[in-house]
Amino acid sequence: YIESMEGEVKKALPSVITPERFTRMTLTALSSNPQLAETTPKSFLAAVMNCAALGLEPNTPMGEAWLIPSRNKNVLETRFEIGYKGLLSLAWRSGEIISITAEEVCENDSFSYSLGLNPTLEHTPAISDRGKPIFYYATFHLKSGGYGFKVMSVEQIREHAKKYSKSANSSYSPWNTDFDSMAKKTVLKKLLRTAPI
Repeated sequence: YIESMEGEVKKALPSVITPERFTRMTLTALSSNPQLAETTPKSFLAAVMNCAALGLEPNTPMGEAWLIPSRNKNVLETRFEIGYKGLLSLAWRSGEIISITAEEVCENDSFSYSLGLNPTLEHTPAISDRGKPIFYYATFHLKSGGYGFKVMSVEQIREHAKKYSKSANSSYSPWNTDFDSMAKKTVLKKLLRTAPI
């Protein structure tokens, strides 16, 4: 089925990935998570086409995008989700960004920020014994000179996970296995809502 769709995928793919490589990555995603093969073909194809259209690699160590089996009203479907590194990749490809970052702030770091007409953000990580993360933030600078940042506390990020992720409480959820990446992705997504398209 995947190989028969290669022509459609080829039309959607940007030049950053060849159709053959993308097909191999999709087949690898299926072999590493056999439950994907049990999802509806329509949802699987839609998720694969989203990956292809954005030129993001699904289910690879790069962490750009994920094909995730998920129950929707008792029907097993494939859900497409952009990873933290996928957001960064898309931002860089826009050609408008000169820098973009997402960082954690730990309890022993020096950190301050203010909002308003002249927003500022200062962060100096502790040299050693940084302590536990307490905030996450993301920043961007544009070629035109514009910039933006978004700051969220760990508590705000956990509340976001509970509100928007059906699997946040699962021990297999990336919210529990890789909280740092999920937190960075969350704050980055919120920041990019204010960035030029």
